Parts: sequence; C-alpha cells; structure tokens
Amino acid sequence: MGNELNQECQGAASLVIGIDAGGTRTRAVLATAEDGRPLGEGAAGPGNALTVPGPQLTEHLAEALARAVPEPVRDRVVAVAGGFAGATDAAADEPGRRNALAALTAALRRLGIDAGPPLVSSDIEAAFAGAPGAPADGLALVAGTGAVAMRITARRGTATVDGDGWLLGDDGSGFWIGRAAVRAALRMADGRGAATVLAAAVGRELGVPDDVLPGGPSPTAAGGVVVRPLGEDADAPHGTGGPGGLPGVTAPHGTGGRGGVPGVTAPHGTGGPGGLPGVTAPHGTGGRGGVPGAAGYGVPPHAGIPWSRPHREAYRRHVLPAVMAEPPIRLARLAPLVVEAAGDAVALAILDEAADHLTETVRALEPGPGERVVATGGLLGPDGPLTSRLEARLHALDLTLDWVPDGCRGAVALARLTHGGRP
Repeated sequence: MGNELNQECQGAASLVIGIDAGGTRTRAVLATAEDGRPLGEGAAGPGNALTVPGPQLTEHLAEALARAVPEPVRDRVVAVAGGFAGATDAAADEPGRRNALAALTAALRRLGIDAGPPLVSSDIEAAFAGAPGAPADGLALVAGTGAVAMRITARRGTATVDGDGWLLGDDGSGFWIGRAAVRAALRMADGRGAATVLAAAVGRELGVPDDVLPGGPSPTAAGGVVVRPLGEDADAPHGTGGPGGLPGVTAPHGTGGRGGVPGVTAPHGTGGPGGLPGVTAPHGTGGRGGVPGAAGYGVPPHAGIPWSRPHREAYRRHVLPAVMAEPPIRLARLAPLVVEAAGDAVALAILDEAADHLTETVRALEPGPGERVVATGGLLGPDGPLTSRLEARLHALDLTLDWVPDGCRGAVALARLTHGGRP
C-alpha cells in the first residue's frame, strides 16, 4: 500500500476517505475515487458518537485521518463518508449524527481537507454498503463490542433492533459476553453458580492474587467441608451431572435453543424464576435471573475444586473494585476468556445464549425467506466465536449470512457514491 500511495502522491487522481468509527476504535481509509482502491489507513481511539465526548471524538478522528492521508495529497480528497456507532442518517437532528458531523467537520478542517460536507451514517449502514455489489436494501447485523441489527432501505436504516448500549441492551455483544463471564465467576464464588474455569481466568485477568483463586491452598470450605457440585448426591460418583464432570448446566440435546436449534438456552420465559431466560438444568438446579450456568440452592457447586469460603470472599473483594474502577464497556475485553474456555459448560452456555440473543435481534426485523444478512464485528466472520452458532440459527429461519470485515470498505463506497461514482 505504501508504494501505491507514493505513486499517487506524484499523480493527480481524485481521492476519497472512508471512516469506520466504532465503540473500540476509529479507522480511516484513503482510496481512489475511480475504483475504491485503498492507498492508506490510520487508526485511533473509540468513535461512538453518543458516548465519546465531542472534543475527544474530534481528536480521535483527526489522529486517524492524519495517519491515513499524507499532507501532500489532502487537497485531492473529493469526498468523505463516515459510519459512526451511535449515529444514523435517518434524521438531520439526530443527536449522534449531529455529534459525529460536528466532530468530523472539525477534524477535517484542522487537517486542511476541504471536500465539502462529509456524509455521516451509522456504522451499520456503512458496513452493509461494504458487502459485494454495495447493496442498497437488506438486513445488517453488527456484533462486536456492542450489538445492533438494522433493516436498510435505499442505503438508509429504516428499522433498528437493539444497539441500546451496555446499560440497556447490546444483548449478545462482546460486552454482554464479558459481563456474563464476570457474573458467572462471582456466582461460583458466592455459591449460587456452577463450577467454571472462568472464575480463575477472570480473576487472573483482573489481577486477583493466585493464592485466592479456585484451587488455592485451602482444600476445604467453611466448616471444614470439601465442596461438591450442587445436585451431586452424597452417594453418587464424584463429578457426575453434566459434561466434563460439572453439575448439569446443559439441557438434553435439541431441547435448549430457540427456534428448534440445539443449544443450552431455554425458550423465552422458561429459564429461571420470574420468567427470565436461563440455562436449562436438571430439576432443582435451574438458572436464576437468566444467568448462564447459574445453579439453585445448596452447597457451593465447585466440583470438588478446593476453594475455601475465606478465599472466595477475598476473591470477591478483589474482583468487584477492579471491575468498578473501569468504564463498564471495558468488560468486553473479557469476552475472549469465554471463547478460550473450550469445553467448559458455563462458557459454552454463555456463547450459545449470545447467539440466541443475536438471532432474536435479527428475527425482530421480520426478515423474509431467503433474505441476506450482512454481518460484521469481532464476534462474527471466518474465525468468529459466534459465526457457526449464528449461521445454524439463521439457516433455520431460511436466512443466509454474509460477512464484511468492518465498515471502512462500505464507507469508501458511500464516499464514491457521494462523488457521483460507482460504489
């Protein structure tokens, strides 16, 4: 890409800029206006137009643009388009769009790039435009730090499901998975949850001392009793109940997933008390409050892992302040721990429930048979941890899944359309 950019610096071809500003980072791509060939790129911090303060958003955009567009060619940029998390092109006065437009305009002005008013759209609209043929109509799904689905009509979002942020939604997202990991770890620690390797993994990631992690030096719980899995009868062989020797946290094959798809999440309203969805387990051990892998009442279900009550209390005293000290969205960084916990029933339950949430998000758009879903985000794609799970569920709905790496390609296509070229 460097040699091509050097050659373009000596030429006179028109250039365009595409920007993908997401919840984790902001990327800018410089491309030729004629054929969309990428020439340079730059990255910076988060670009959510609703959660990142205006001055900081301007700084991140200026940093990414400066890295992507060398100063000698900035006067040849003829169009700029940006897809922003938290923004939409549906209304001119929409707060996210207004914030994104103001920040992008300021960043371009600072760098001396005068290409006329930039096009601002949502990150999902930009990602959708990056599919083969730059489609104008269909369904789009983003599953990364956050999660949102949108129906696109004439290149604009006309219906949105979720994307409501970490506090109110983003079900099935990286944040949701990371939070579920911490919740499962804390529930193992306080005795409400099933045994899971996530407790140790989360603890290490958050800096919990090794001597208070599960399997630490003390082999007994409070009162000198070695803890055993919930529901394990005193006369039953140790570790029976669920796969991998863990207490039963998965449903019989084929009875868990929504829409007839095998999984571990019960149909809506059949999981824990209160009608919340949860992980289906043998009678008496079902999830509470919709927490994947949550167990019922009884002795702490630690599958014989030495973890005394004092050590579990110390674990909680370390984990809670560590989590609260950072912005909540940072929990998304714990999602890879769930993916890496191969074979752990609680981790698998979390991933299956995340896929169920994303399926329900798409289903809420009332897709037609055979309709294409264009997906992007770190949880989806060729090596994404939810890709095969989601494909199976969408196939049951007679839908197909296409993947694009990010919104940059689509933003470039939108910029070229703005300039009057072909996408």
